[in-house]
Amino acid sequence: MSEYLDTNNIYCMDCLDFLHRIKPKSVDLAVIDPPYNMHKADWDTFKSHDEFLSFTREWLNALNNTLTDTASLYIFNTPFNCAFILHDLLKLGLVFQNWITWDKRDGLGTSTKKYANGQETILFFTKAEEHTFNADDIRIPYESTERIAHASKKGIIKNGKRWFPNPHGKLCGEVWHITSERHKNKINGKLQKQCHATQKPIELIERIIKASSNPNDIVLDCFVGSGTTALAANKLNRQFICADSNQEFVDISNQRLTEL
Repeated sequence: MSEYLDTNNIYCMDCLDFLHRIKPKSVDLAVIDPPYNMHKADWDTFKSHDEFLSFTREWLNALNNTLTDTASLYIFNTPFNCAFILHDLLKLGLVFQNWITWDKRDGLGTSTKKYANGQETILFFTKAEEHTFNADDIRIPYESTERIAHASKKGIIKNGKRWFPNPHGKLCGEVWHITSERHKNKINGKLQKQCHATQKPIELIERIIKASSNPNDIVLDCFVGSGTTALAANKLNRQFICADSNQEFVDISNQRLTEL
């Protein structure tokens, strides 16, 4: 094996060992769904919040070295954890772009002492102000269909100019309404066991990859889980380089790739 790992592979490796084997300044886009410290499994359990943050800072530092000068970085986590992670990303000199709220459409919450949880946060940072962002590739449908249908024919006067809607939809905002994988795959209204406890919908990852990379760019995920980042990158003609410390998840990811 060469000094650096090859692309278009999913490796069974600890995230730090993996990141140290990536060629510096080679990654165009990192899509990271790391542990949340929510005790969903051994890999998601830490002795304390401080231990979790220390682990997070360690892999963030290693990841930062792999990014090109125009790279983008997306990190999933809870809103609470992201408040700390955002501060650490700023200390690394990365540029804040968006705090994205993923509205998971995940059913009714059970809390009666606070507002029900139904979201996750996605932090969008870039290595520098100059970066790839394909806004037209991730347009979403307009909500007011009747008004848009009227505007398509005659336009709407805005600021003294006649505006016509874009035929591909409106620009994507910071709140993403995408149903969670577990609710999307219900059978007869019942939740089914997923191949990974925190599997993300492929359309969610596809939106990120379309927006922040171009064909043949290198997309990295060092906590690949069930392999969704690799699948989305492969489908969209990007190179991928991914890892997970759990061999079972690596096998699941590779199996999903063969089924494309």
